[in-house]
Amino acid sequence: MALVKYNNNSISAVTSASSIPSGAMTLIKTLTASSSANLSFVHGSSDVVLDNTYPIYVFKLINIHPATNDVAFKFNLSADTGSNYNVTKTTTNFGAYQAENDSEAAIGYDTSRDLAQSTAAQGFFSSGDLGNGNDESTSGQFTLFNPSSTTFVKHFMSVVNYYNQGNYSINTFVAGYGNTTSAIDAVQFTMSSGNIDAGTIKLYGIKDS
Repeated sequence: MALVKYNNNSISAVTSASSIPSGAMTLIKTLTASSSANLSFVHGSSDVVLDNTYPIYVFKLINIHPATNDVAFKFNLSADTGSNYNVTKTTTNFGAYQAENDSEAAIGYDTSRDLAQSTAAQGFFSSGDLGNGNDESTSGQFTLFNPSSTTFVKHFMSVVNYYNQGNYSINTFVAGYGNTTSAIDAVQFTMSSGNIDAGTIKLYGIKDS
């Protein structure tokens, strides 16, 4: 994210608010869950922008808390403005974990978590991991590259950390692509079972550098 710095001379030279640079990262939309079946960002709906305005879109996932115990947090993509979330995806993932009592720690790849030409929702981590205890949640970032392209597949990547219901800190990395040359114009976040009890997702657009 670019930082815009000012000194006394630069501030005194400003003649209107519109002449102040806004930096590279722009907040587009904030959605907050409250026993929500999903959180969906659909281009053209409720002030959401998800087109060629920006080449990169970043979703900040903040304290996402499930209503149901032992679930996974997932996402899927749409090429028809949210009528269907079924874009074909191929993905990879790896992660690391550490137990609270320091009894166990590891890093590795889990083939059960990835997709190979599947329209299913992709989990940020495996099913049955995130608990619904009062202090349990997941936070992280999901990045989508050039979703409006009608030439290339749609690359994405994520990194999240979550409080595993077995008292582990688990850091997971997922990357892949939506295997379509159609524009992606909606992204939906869900739990593998039950509602999203609480949490916030912020959508940002990143300008060309």
